[in-house]
Amino acid sequence: MAEKPILYYFDGRGRMESIRWLLATAGVEFEEVFLETREQYLKLQEDGLLLFQQVPLVEIDGMKLTQSRAILSYLAAKYNLYGKDLKETTLINMYTDGTMDLIFLITVVYFKPAEEKEKEIELILEKAKNRYFCVFEKILKNHGQDYLVGNKFSWADIQLLEVILMVEELCANVLSEFPLLQAFKKRISNIPTIKKFLQPGSQRKPPPDERYLTTVRKVLQF
Repeated sequence: MAEKPILYYFDGRGRMESIRWLLATAGVEFEEVFLETREQYLKLQEDGLLLFQQVPLVEIDGMKLTQSRAILSYLAAKYNLYGKDLKETTLINMYTDGTMDLIFLITVVYFKPAEEKEKEIELILEKAKNRYFCVFEKILKNHGQDYLVGNKFSWADIQLLEVILMVEELCANVLSEFPLLQAFKKRISNIPTIKKFLQPGSQRKPPPDERYLTTVRKVLQF
């Protein structure tokens, strides 16, 4: 039996959460090593495991992978969550790059000072609706299929659901103008492995709290 992937990151979302989503959706069990001290982080660097001195780090298939985009691409290909040809793969890359941009905006807003946070959230919601969700609504409308690319479930669908749920945490009715995305959310959420991941007690992480923010600042010293 193959060894379980090992994920090295903080006990929170950040850049590792999309990786957790992809593994969980593929039905792959994984272990986690949580960084809680500066010394743990420096030890990974000293051991030459952090190629660009950054986490996340994923140990899988005899490799120690860094850079979240590269890790996600590898996992999507490994678990048949990419397109059937170069064109479909490129579309999936394009859509996931878009959703990752939005995920990053949400990820960093929690680190903003309180006086800036409310204004930043308003900007995120505006961009979510008028730059991102409108695009995916149109994609679904134009091809009339259940999934974003090639009428086949892919990494693009997983990451779109992830970011929809993240934005809904900021504004519960953000999908009110997007009926196709509402149906998409319901459909993808009911895929068995995703449904399991969305249940309490899974390895899905909650929105960042003060403990998580303090730990990240302490370990990375910023």
